[in-house]
Amino acid sequence: MDTGWDMSAEPFVLGIAGGSGSGKSTLCKQIVGLLADRKVVVMPMDHYFLADCPQMVGPVNGQAYIDHNSPASFDLLRLVDDLDAHLQAGQAEVIIVEGLMVLQHAPVRQRLDLGVYIDTPADERIIRRLKRDMGRGRTYDWTAEFYIESVRHRHHQYVEPSRWHADLVLNGTHPSEKGLSAIADWVLRHSGPEA
Repeated sequence: MDTGWDMSAEPFVLGIAGGSGSGKSTLCKQIVGLLADRKVVVMPMDHYFLADCPQMVGPVNGQAYIDHNSPASFDLLRLVDDLDAHLQAGQAEVIIVEGLMVLQHAPVRQRLDLGVYIDTPADERIIRRLKRDMGRGRTYDWTAEFYIESVRHRHHQYVEPSRWHADLVLNGTHPSEKGLSAIADWVLRHSGPEA
């Protein structure tokens, strides 16, 4: 099928960031659905966790935890290399990079055409995380302790400050259709054959 898209045109790069449980993956799926007529590549940062993540010490209880919530937990060089490869390959019209550190890591941020931060209150994020992690077999106590000792601490240190790099901040408690449409419309206007 000929979409009329110039394969030499550079893809539009959308970044979606926010805290753990903020709704990044959900927003990404919704946007992909609205861009059904575009060739979209999704790059979740979760695919770039290092095999041996560093450890951190909880600021309150002093226990060691595997740290999945800092820039040192990700293979950011590989993420940037893969993003550059997608940009050069010319096979996608839209690339969506989704994850905690998308707006925090300057080399990723510099490649974005639009950066979105999902702002969701901490109490709602922990409830979402509890549901998700308990559904994966974690206990309530373990999930709550890990959130308080690691996730919350790293959120304040790395993720929340990155919101100031966003072009658009969305309400993660009740994402509006207008916000979703604004993102999709912007991407559609700046990607593909009409761009």
